[in-house]
Amino acid sequence: MKLGFARALSRAFKSQKRLAKLIVKVIKPKARRRRPKARPIAQKPLLVEISAFGSNPGRLVMKIFVPSRRLPKNPALVVVLHGCRQTPESLDSASSFSKLAKERGFVLLYPEQRNANNPQRCFNWFRPGAVARDRGEVLSIRQMIDEACRRHQIDRSRIFIAGLSAGGAMTAALVANYPALFAGAAMIAGMPFGSSRDAMSALHAMKSGVREPAGGWGRPVTEISGDATSWPAIAIWHGDKDGTVNPLNAQACVDQWLGVLRIARDGGKNEQRVWGRLQTWKAPEGETVSLYSIQDLGHGLPVGRRQPAETRDPFVIPSGISLPLELMRLWG
Repeated sequence: MKLGFARALSRAFKSQKRLAKLIVKVIKPKARRRRPKARPIAQKPLLVEISAFGSNPGRLVMKIFVPSRRLPKNPALVVVLHGCRQTPESLDSASSFSKLAKERGFVLLYPEQRNANNPQRCFNWFRPGAVARDRGEVLSIRQMIDEACRRHQIDRSRIFIAGLSAGGAMTAALVANYPALFAGAAMIAGMPFGSSRDAMSALHAMKSGVREPAGGWGRPVTEISGDATSWPAIAIWHGDKDGTVNPLNAQACVDQWLGVLRIARDGGKNEQRVWGRLQTWKAPEGETVSLYSIQDLGHGLPVGRRQPAETRDPFVIPSGISLPLELMRLWG
């Protein structure tokens, strides 16, 4: 009797255990199989390097951005020259020039300096051999422009150029040498053409301002392009708190292009804006010179917004005015 009861009780316990295991199996969620991690897809670089574009005597690098959509049949070309210690990628990411190219349908060209040419990656605007017509770095950039025009059927009446710091000084050199090539030019925190002949004199001029040469500031330009019949619209930008390039140099840049275009200094228009002061001059033939004096701006390119941390560039500075957007307005 006792033995039979014990056996029955043992069978009951075993049945209960099996039932408990069955319940756990039913309600327990199935373990998910771990999916293998997806390999990151290699992103196509935004700016594409073009290796063959001419003799390239200045040994520069050519990088270009071409929108995949909304590019008209004969688009405009915008050339952007970076400053010292910048790259085309850092400048473009912070300034959004490529975003504007997508939205408005133009081709974007970024010449790039090599460390081997200048350890700070500055364009060598102060070396006579680098900025002489059909020589050095100016010829390399001219060849890049010609290659971009050939590849993308650029409207040669709509080629524009902008440069920051050393790139601004190199912009002045390109306009001085090839004035008919450009429809508009913006020189940001730059230097007048012909203001220095070596690195030491360039550093002194940047810090203290440069003396006007004999014959006036227009003379270095007219000596090489005095027979020019057309000049681009000139826009000079400078922050009034620039501690790297003295704002006195912006006044020298204005004097240079007013001298070239034979415009009287006192014939300009002066407007106070929320972001600073705008002065404009106009020649009888229609050419214009503008000076954007940006209040409380240090050494850099002003943009009218705050930058995300991942796109920050110390030389692209939030301000009350966006230079890229203002250039789009000026250049149509």
